Amino acid sequence: MAAELAGLHPQTLRIYEREGLLDPARSAGGTRRYSRRDIDRLAEICALAADGLNLAGIRRVLALQEETRQLQAELARLRELAGEQPAARRPRQPRPRAGRGA
Repeated sequence: MAAELAGLHPQTLRIYEREGLLDPARSAGGTRRYSRRDIDRLAEICALAADGLNLAGIRRVLALQEETRQLQAELARLRELAGEQPAARRPRQPRPRAGRGA
């Protein structure tokens, strides 16, 4: 089913799984169960491959995208925390300008 949705051969999905690009859930009988997230990730993999990236490049791009998502979530958390504790903030002091003086 996932292979049909992506227009790929089932063997290609197994290669992507073996290379660590996909990690579908498994049923008790061992059948792969692709989630909507897996299908979306597969579409991203196909787009990157169509742009000329090899599997190592695709793996790196996906890792960087995940790292970016995590950093954005951490930044949002820290911003929220800073907003909850305004007393902890100190006003910014103007920096002295270089080149003006004696």
